Amino acid sequence: MAADASKYDLTSELGKYLDRHLVFPLLEFLQAKKVYPEAEILEAKIALLQKTNMLDFAADIYKSLHNGKDVPAEMAKRREEVIANLTELQAKAEKVVTFLSDPALVKQLRTDKAFNINFLKENHGIGEEDIDALFHYAKFQFECGNYAAAAEFLYHYRSLCTNGEKGGSALWGKFASDILQQDWNAAVEDMNRLKDAVENRNYPSPLAQVHARAWLIHWSLFVFFNHENGRNSIIDLFFQERYMQSIQAEAPHLLRYLAAAVITNKRRRSMLKDLVRVLQNEQYSDPITEFLVCLFVDYDLEAAQQKLAQCDEVLANDFFLVGCREEFNENARLFIFETYCRIHERIDLASLGQKLGMEQIAAEKWIVKMVSDAQLDAKIDSQSGHVILGSEPPDVYQQVIEKTKGLALRSAILASHIQKGAIPSA
Repeated sequence: MAADASKYDLTSELGKYLDRHLVFPLLEFLQAKKVYPEAEILEAKIALLQKTNMLDFAADIYKSLHNGKDVPAEMAKRREEVIANLTELQAKAEKVVTFLSDPALVKQLRTDKAFNINFLKENHGIGEEDIDALFHYAKFQFECGNYAAAAEFLYHYRSLCTNGEKGGSALWGKFASDILQQDWNAAVEDMNRLKDAVENRNYPSPLAQVHARAWLIHWSLFVFFNHENGRNSIIDLFFQERYMQSIQAEAPHLLRYLAAAVITNKRRRSMLKDLVRVLQNEQYSDPITEFLVCLFVDYDLEAAQQKLAQCDEVLANDFFLVGCREEFNENARLFIFETYCRIHERIDLASLGQKLGMEQIAAEKWIVKMVSDAQLDAKIDSQSGHVILGSEPPDVYQQVIEKTKGLALRSAILASHIQKGAIPSA
């Protein structure tokens, strides 16, 4: 089971574009799902945590893995270094941290638009060296796993700093902190600020900007599949020409998440044809993308049914998609049903139930509901166990709209493929 579950696991691909703290929840999920052997996950956790300041946590995992054995000398030495760094950073940041511990004063200064380095220097003796110390102290707190304190300090730092590069790093750090606290509203704001920063920054080459967009959209997966409007946001962002080009050039595995978002979002079904066009031009595939190709390109209902069963396994073991498993299956069955209806005049309820992977009685109830909800020109003959479908000639205006709707995206895809060869040498 573990081998099958790991076949389509994207953690190693996603991890290339994530901060190590953001990888840890993915490892926790894989451990709970038993996708990999327990010892492998624990070793991966230790390797991850050793590069942070969460060394007591790493030591606990090490002892658990090695039956209470003492941690290696280098891990103990590293812990001593972390404690020494903490003492030093606390001393350097003490003045500004003490000032920030009065939220009423800070709020008043922000209201009066007096929360700036010049005012603080003149009235509170806080200089640029103190603000710089705040940045390093916030970063240290983040590495310790104290994400609430890190988010607060980085928020204030960004209002006071004059160093553009560190201000950008602070925004990434706050985004990670808000994600790890599951503060999704704050994370959405961070994501939008980072998007503006990525688009407006001067990069040494087009490839560097492509890489920055890839990092942003990987981090944003946490928002897309947790915020209430996230699945609309991922569709809006990924279908933007420049982001689709970044996905195609550097991270085609992200098409899994776009496909899942489109399938589970009934209000955005108009994007389905555009998505299928993208998938037809990509080498990347997994059961979720293959399901759409089988159904809407090959019109192979048998293959689509087989892919749907595989999709359920993929969803069950994907950190980001496990929460939309039921919605996905419901909507995917609807796609199969609608496709079946388009190519048949008479449908045997028992046969269609098998194609949907459902028991006959449950399938019949579901099909009756779908016929009603979709307002199909159909009637159900319960005696013969058939659905009899009428046919309406397609509306000529609707045909024109459908034919022209995808022109912009197809042009973008063509331009992307033309540029693909040029990007690495830029």
